Amino acid sequence: MTFSIQSTLSAIKAFGTKMGVTANNIAKVETKGFKKSTATLVEGSKENVEVEIDQPDIPGPVVVEVTNGQLTEKEMSNVDLAEEIPQTMIAQRGYEANLAALRTQDEMLKSIIDIIK
Repeated sequence: MTFSIQSTLSAIKAFGTKMGVTANNIAKVETKGFKKSTATLVEGSKENVEVEIDQPDIPGPVVVEVTNGQLTEKEMSNVDLAEEIPQTMIAQRGYEANLAALRTQDEMLKSIIDIIK
Protein backbone atom coordinates (compact mmCIF):
# COMPACT_ATOMS: atom_id res chain seq x y z
CA MET A 1 0.00 0.00 0.00
CA THR A 2 2.82 2.43 0.82
CA PHE A 3 4.36 1.80 -2.63
CA SER A 4 1.12 2.88 -4.28
CA ILE A 5 0.96 6.03 -2.15
CA GLN A 6 4.59 6.81 -2.95
CA SER A 7 3.94 6.23 -6.65
CA THR A 8 0.87 8.47 -6.58
CA LEU A 9 2.74 11.23 -4.77
CA SER A 10 5.58 11.05 -7.30
CA ALA A 11 3.04 11.34 -10.13
CA ILE A 12 1.45 14.41 -8.51
CA LYS A 13 4.89 16.01 -8.21
CA ALA A 14 5.74 15.06 -11.82
CA PHE A 15 2.53 16.55 -13.21
CA GLY A 16 3.23 19.72 -11.19
CA THR A 17 6.68 19.93 -12.78
CA LYS A 18 5.20 19.33 -16.23
CA MET A 19 2.71 22.16 -15.65
CA GLY A 20 5.54 24.45 -14.51
CA VAL A 21 7.57 23.76 -17.66
CA THR A 22 4.54 24.39 -19.88
CA ALA A 23 3.64 27.57 -17.97
CA ASN A 24 7.18 28.86 -18.41
CA ASN A 25 6.98 28.21 -22.16
CA ILE A 26 3.67 30.04 -22.42
CA ALA A 27 4.96 32.98 -20.36
CA LYS A 28 7.93 33.43 -22.69
CA VAL A 29 6.11 32.89 -26.00
CA GLU A 30 6.90 36.47 -27.10
CA THR A 31 10.54 36.47 -25.97
CA LYS A 32 12.92 36.71 -28.91
CA GLY A 33 15.23 33.72 -29.20
CA PHE A 34 13.62 31.77 -26.34
CA LYS A 35 13.85 27.97 -26.75
CA LYS A 36 11.02 25.96 -25.25
CA SER A 37 11.48 23.01 -22.93
CA THR A 38 9.53 19.77 -22.97
CA ALA A 39 8.71 17.64 -19.95
CA THR A 40 8.24 13.92 -20.51
CA LEU A 41 6.94 11.64 -17.78
CA VAL A 42 8.79 8.32 -17.51
CA GLU A 43 8.67 5.34 -15.18
CA GLY A 44 11.39 5.54 -12.59
CA SER A 45 12.63 3.17 -9.93
CA LYS A 46 10.11 1.47 -7.64
CA GLU A 47 7.28 2.36 -10.05
CA ASN A 48 7.69 6.08 -9.34
CA VAL A 49 7.03 8.71 -11.97
CA GLU A 50 9.97 10.87 -13.00
CA VAL A 51 10.24 13.85 -15.31
CA GLU A 52 12.77 14.24 -18.10
CA ILE A 53 13.13 17.84 -19.25
CA ASP A 54 14.62 18.40 -22.69
CA GLN A 55 15.16 21.44 -24.85
CA PRO A 56 14.62 20.35 -28.47
CA ASP A 57 16.79 22.10 -31.03
CA ILE A 58 13.94 23.48 -33.12
CA PRO A 59 14.49 26.95 -34.55
CA GLY A 60 11.85 29.61 -34.11
CA PRO A 61 10.47 31.69 -36.95
CA VAL A 62 12.76 34.40 -38.31
CA VAL A 63 11.47 37.97 -38.47
CA VAL A 64 13.09 40.75 -40.50
CA GLU A 65 13.23 44.09 -38.69
CA VAL A 66 14.37 47.49 -39.84
CA THR A 67 16.77 49.09 -37.34
CA ASN A 68 18.42 52.40 -38.22
CA GLY A 69 17.77 51.74 -41.91
CA GLN A 70 19.37 48.29 -41.71
CA LEU A 71 17.51 45.04 -42.25
CA THR A 72 18.23 42.55 -39.45
CA GLU A 73 16.96 39.03 -38.98
CA LYS A 74 15.87 37.98 -35.51
CA GLU A 75 14.80 34.55 -34.41
CA MET A 76 11.60 34.48 -32.39
CA SER A 77 10.57 31.96 -29.74
CA ASN A 78 9.95 28.40 -30.91
CA VAL A 79 6.96 28.04 -28.56
CA ASP A 80 3.75 26.98 -30.31
CA LEU A 81 0.64 27.72 -28.24
CA ALA A 82 -1.29 25.08 -30.22
CA GLU A 83 1.05 22.51 -28.61
CA GLU A 84 1.37 24.09 -25.18
CA ILE A 85 -2.31 24.61 -24.28
CA PRO A 86 -3.21 20.91 -24.67
CA GLN A 87 -0.18 20.05 -22.50
CA THR A 88 -1.65 22.16 -19.68
CA MET A 89 -4.90 20.20 -19.95
CA ILE A 90 -3.06 16.87 -19.87
CA ALA A 91 -1.05 17.93 -16.83
CA GLN A 92 -4.15 19.23 -15.04
CA ARG A 93 -6.16 16.04 -15.64
CA GLY A 94 -3.23 13.84 -14.62
CA TYR A 95 -2.77 15.85 -11.44
CA GLU A 96 -6.50 15.61 -10.64
CA ALA A 97 -6.62 11.85 -11.32
CA ASN A 98 -3.68 11.15 -9.04
CA LEU A 99 -5.10 13.39 -6.34
CA ALA A 100 -8.37 11.42 -6.50
CA ALA A 101 -6.39 8.16 -6.26
CA LEU A 102 -4.56 9.50 -3.20
CA ARG A 103 -7.86 10.43 -1.54
CA THR A 104 -9.23 6.95 -2.25
CA GLN A 105 -6.14 5.32 -0.77
CA ASP A 106 -6.52 7.52 2.32
CA GLU A 107 -10.16 6.49 2.70
CA MET A 108 -9.24 2.79 2.34
CA LEU A 109 -6.56 3.07 5.01
CA LYS A 110 -9.02 4.81 7.31
CA SER A 111 -11.55 2.03 6.76
CA ILE A 112 -8.94 -0.62 7.51
CA ILE A 113 -7.97 1.15 10.73
CA ASP A 114 -11.65 1.41 11.73
CA ILE A 115 -12.13 -2.33 11.11
CA ILE A 116 -9.06 -3.20 13.19
CA LYS A 117 -10.24 -1.06 16.15
